[in-house]
Amino acid sequence: MAVRDVLTIGDPRLRQVSAPVQRFDDPALPALLDDLRDTMAASNGAGLAAPQIGVPLRVVIFGITRNPRYPEAPAIPETVLINPVLTPLDEAIDDDAWEGCLSVPGWRARVPRWRRLHYRGFDGQGRAFERQVEGFHARVVQHECDHLDGVLFPDRMPAGMPHG
Repeated sequence: MAVRDVLTIGDPRLRQVSAPVQRFDDPALPALLDDLRDTMAASNGAGLAAPQIGVPLRVVIFGITRNPRYPEAPAIPETVLINPVLTPLDEAIDDDAWEGCLSVPGWRARVPRWRRLHYRGFDGQGRAFERQVEGFHARVVQHECDHLDGVLFPDRMPAGMPHG
């Protein structure tokens, strides 16, 4: 449909808590998903949350095959995740991986994230699904879902963590 502008840090809309999707038959939902896909692809993103394009709904999309921003990353299937619920599978934290964000351009940092994760939610047609993931996939899901609560990755950085 359209490549939308990605909001950047400092825009107050990125700090809002997003509302759950109430109706999966809303004709605006497929258009939003198309815009998220197009914008993510045009920006070489690994994921994108609806709030990043100014839509305060609990909708994220993620997935990569090859990505110049993450050349070493394993493939992640393209996934639409609506009204997500995330649950860590254990106490293991990965704090040695670098993250970037389309909404925080030009900045990367090591951000602690749960290493293994269970997530559940709905796809674009309103069908419930769930997955257990780890590593980069778990990191991307956590990063994108943070946007739904108005959290950007610098908020997750402990004092003294490397960044650049």
